[in-house]
Amino acid sequence: MSANRNFKSTLFSELFSEPQKLRELYNALADTNYGEETEIEINTLDNVFFNDLKNDVSFTIGDRYVVLLEHQSTINPNMPLRCLMYIAHVYEKITNERAIYKEQLLEIPTPEFIILYNGEKPFPSEQILSLSDAYKATDDLHERFGNLELTVRVININPGKNDVMLRKSVTLSGYTSFVEHIRQSQRNGMPLNDAIKEAIKWGMAENVLDTFLAEHQTEVSSMLFTEFNIDIAKEVWQEEAREELLEVIATKNAELLAKDAENSKILAEKDSEIAELKAKLGALEQSS
Repeated sequence: MSANRNFKSTLFSELFSEPQKLRELYNALADTNYGEETEIEINTLDNVFFNDLKNDVSFTIGDRYVVLLEHQSTINPNMPLRCLMYIAHVYEKITNERAIYKEQLLEIPTPEFIILYNGEKPFPSEQILSLSDAYKATDDLHERFGNLELTVRVININPGKNDVMLRKSVTLSGYTSFVEHIRQSQRNGMPLNDAIKEAIKWGMAENVLDTFLAEHQTEVSSMLFTEFNIDIAKEVWQEEAREELLEVIATKNAELLAKDAENSKILAEKDSEIAELKAKLGALEQSS
């Protein structure tokens, strides 16, 4: 594989890749107080073969809520539509396919869609994006036949925005401070690579994400490159997905060829056995 697998994760997705960190984060975002007894099941999508369908974090908490969480530095008005695609695949992943055809109601976790925004462009502390905003204008007939709505909660996690909420999650507030330190260094004229190295030293010294940084020092720079250069990272993901797909195709072709060769060998052996039996039958008929 020629693609760089370090592009697979961002610092954000790695920070929140463990149940206890997700529980802490959810408690801060939803103002809840779930303890360690509350189960977290991670079901993040990682399929990049179709429609760029890869999300940052997806998890079920307490078998009650399935949460799709995205971290973005730009606001994409198509996020409700993307979340609709995500949730369909997540439900497919966490439910029994046959159960949907049974007569009894299949209960599913309630979906929640959250975007954590930390871009540099001004943005409100919180905003709701709605799928219905994308609907083409129609007459009123569609209201007679049901409706489909999906809302996404966008939360600004930049310093000075939602600080009370941030203080409830040590990991999220540490992440926010860490990214802001890098950006401040860049504003002062420091190149990104140098700003990242300096931020890692600062974090270790100031106990900001220090445990994580100590355990992942070699990967952090690549994770942050992904985060600050997401378009380049997507190109790498797509190239890697293409290579993986080609490998799968090559493997399947090799398996089919091997089966064909084996079948041909078996058929040849059977033909030989039949020929021998025919020869014996012919000899018996002649002798009689």
